[in-house]
Amino acid sequence: MHRLGEVVRTAQGLAVVRCPGDDPPDVGTEAVDEQLTAVGRVVDVFGPTARPYVAVSPDDGVALAPLLGSKLYAR
Repeated sequence: MHRLGEVVRTAQGLAVVRCPGDDPPDVGTEAVDEQLTAVGRVVDVFGPTARPYVAVSPDDGVALAPLLGSKLYAR
């Protein structure tokens, strides 16, 4: 498992995650929380190459607001 980063904001129905380094996950990668519960999938990688952001589209039934500030992981 690989650390995806921290959810820094929500926008347009997506969770915006700041990656900790310069090795972002591929589009389509599953995102899970610290309890290994599926949260959604990576749909976009954007921003500076040194520390990019990823957009995560939540799975059905996943609320975005409680994810703010939480760490996500790539499975």
